[in-house]
Amino acid sequence: MTQPDSATTRAGNVPRRRPRALRRLRVIWRRRLSLARIRLWIRGAEVGLVLLATLSGAAAGLVAVAMGGAAKVLHEMLFGPDAEHGLSMLRNVEPWVLLSVPAAGGLLLGAMYMGLARWRPRTPIDPIEANALHGGRASLNDAVVVGAQNLVSNGFGASVGLEAAYAQAGAGIASRLGRAFGMRRGDLRLLVGCGTAGAIAAAFGAPITGAFYAFELVIGTYAIVALAPVMAAAVAGALVARAFGLAHMLAAPAGIAVPTPLDHGLALILGLACGLVAIGLMRGMSAAEWLVRRCVPWAPLRPAAGGLVVGSLALLGTGVLAAGHETLRFVLAIESPASALLMMLVLKTVAAAMSIGSGFRGGLFFASLLLGALLGKLFGMASGLVFGIGIDPMLYAVVGMSAFGAAVIGAPLAMAFLAFETTGDFAVAGPVLAAVAVSALCVRRLFGYSFATWRFHLRGEAIRGPHDVGWLRDLSVGRLMRRDLRSVRVSQTLDAFRRAYPLGSTQRVIVVDDADRYAGLVAVAEAHLAGPEVESLAPLLRHADQVLLPVMNAKEALALFQAAEAEALAVVDMRDRRRVIGLLSEAHVLRRYGEEIDKRRREEVGLP
Repeated sequence: MTQPDSATTRAGNVPRRRPRALRRLRVIWRRRLSLARIRLWIRGAEVGLVLLATLSGAAAGLVAVAMGGAAKVLHEMLFGPDAEHGLSMLRNVEPWVLLSVPAAGGLLLGAMYMGLARWRPRTPIDPIEANALHGGRASLNDAVVVGAQNLVSNGFGASVGLEAAYAQAGAGIASRLGRAFGMRRGDLRLLVGCGTAGAIAAAFGAPITGAFYAFELVIGTYAIVALAPVMAAAVAGALVARAFGLAHMLAAPAGIAVPTPLDHGLALILGLACGLVAIGLMRGMSAAEWLVRRCVPWAPLRPAAGGLVVGSLALLGTGVLAAGHETLRFVLAIESPASALLMMLVLKTVAAAMSIGSGFRGGLFFASLLLGALLGKLFGMASGLVFGIGIDPMLYAVVGMSAFGAAVIGAPLAMAFLAFETTGDFAVAGPVLAAVAVSALCVRRLFGYSFATWRFHLRGEAIRGPHDVGWLRDLSVGRLMRRDLRSVRVSQTLDAFRRAYPLGSTQRVIVVDDADRYAGLVAVAEAHLAGPEVESLAPLLRHADQVLLPVMNAKEALALFQAAEAEALAVVDMRDRRRVIGLLSEAHVLRRYGEEIDKRRREEVGLP
């Protein structure tokens, strides 16, 4: 006899099935319960964080492969089949193609900017900014926007690389995964670093480079707890890129002479030269932007003007087009006359500055490597003539590549490891590390910014790195202030005030004028101690001119407390209106500020 499906029966042994909607709700509930358990495990277990990091790195690697392939297809479509081996190695191409394609790309990019200004006016948040100001909250939509703009810029020949788009995509994917699993602020920042590590590792097939890029530029600190997830993401991204044939050696292994003591000394001078030239390049981009703004008033046409300049420079040497991968390999592998190297150094510098200054989207990662290799090789040739001995220019090309990259990108250890991994020759470690240290020190002391932080400075953002300062902005006066206000009119008599506020009722009272504008603070104890000659509140008013605004952060509030020598200050909506909206004490700000600093330090060292 067949048993009824339902365990519940009524009289007459007639089975009653559960409604289909109820069964569906039970299935959904069980699935959600399982997802909730998975989320709790991911959040609470270090292994779970490593798994998310690995997934982020692999996804970033796939995006890098896809974007690199798309850029190559664009090159071949726009510049002809000879672009298969790289735009920078084009030969016998029609002049009108070199002039028109970058300009057309500028027009297309200008149209994209117009559409974004109307439909999405917000500036995309890059990985450094996401970790510094937004607690690791990067947007996938921003990654799509930056990726499309970068692909158009590089695909049409502008002198920019794709590494910015790779890093943006890796950060967006990692941040989205982290938020899907409800990761804490510190873990989310770490995941953003993992995504960028996977992207940069995929771009060069160099996992250690990608990892230290993340540590130095995106996370802002190195901690043992961050090593496993970041390295896992970097290795995953590099393996994906190698599986699809994206990563290649920049120079043949064992093709560089073993450094001598003289080479170590000359590397210090080369590092200084790279730092000075890099400062000139970053200043030149600001000058180029100013020049383009003056010459082309309408913003959407500025990229086209920049593309026309890049195309004109390409008539003198196609090595200025796109990032210059093949040109770098050529510089590192083949002897060239000094005049050709010097010409390419000047052309590429101007092309990169004009591309960024006119509005093309992209970064200077690969361009800085090429410029450093050119400068280093020229330095090596000149040193050989001066000392009259055999000096290997290839060694100085590698040293200059790392030193110039460290100066522009701001990640000295990542650039040093890039030299080791992409050449396969660790014998260059001594000169490379010496040059990188001097270059980074030169830029830090004489300029104070890397390329990324210089762009933030030009936008008015006081960000010097990826260190988490977003919590400080969130810790605003508007969030910290008390709203349960006690206020009186300035016309009230002192006797009436004493009756309304006896000793012990409160410490201080806000005083407003007849138009409800802030007039000052009165201490209750001081009001009760006043002599008979004091009849009104006016002589007792304190801090009438020192007020806080709700948009101020805790650090700014503490500075104002110290300047005013006050224990508490009123908070007004605006300085001109002076409508009181709250009251804030110095003791409360100090306590909350200390708690947040302690919380950030615990996150950095991996403590719960």
